[in-house]
Amino acid sequence: MRIKKEETAALFVDLQERLIPAMDGGAEVVARNVMLLEGLKVLGIPAVFLRQYPKGLGDIVPEVREAAGDYAPFDKLAYSAMKDETIAAEFARLRAQGIQNILVTGVESHVCVLQSCIDLAEAGFTPVLVADCVASRNVFDKKIGLKRAVQEHVLLTTAEAILFELCVVAGTPEFKAISKLVR
Repeated sequence: MRIKKEETAALFVDLQERLIPAMDGGAEVVARNVMLLEGLKVLGIPAVFLRQYPKGLGDIVPEVREAAGDYAPFDKLAYSAMKDETIAAEFARLRAQGIQNILVTGVESHVCVLQSCIDLAEAGFTPVLVADCVASRNVFDKKIGLKRAVQEHVLLTTAEAILFELCVVAGTPEFKAISKLVR
């Protein structure tokens, strides 16, 4: 199945100041998310940002906030994005605009990311988990989270792979901008 940019949005899950330092490879995951986000902006793909209990876990990390530009994150207490009525309503709004595919990134792979993917699929979306843009506190939990996602029929990709898939062809201004990002 080809992922088309006009049918795609992104979900950035809980990339927060007090969570990222506890993640295995947290700094690298932030860098990959920033690169992905900058590429999605080039392509005009909408993004939704989530914060889990920001009073205790802080805001989204500054690098991602800066790359996002003007944004209004959704706060949640439920692990899955789709268990919050306000966030679910945002996805209903995106569906009404023709969005079918949701690129999912963030932390933790085996908790909020996985549960959001499962519930997005149940809501009729195609979740596409960007494997190099997710993390867990330990490698084994990430590995099992990715394996479970595949068992739940979630598609896996990488940031570079999905950006080039969304570009479709080389030689365009979008392609040139994205090529610079992935170097």
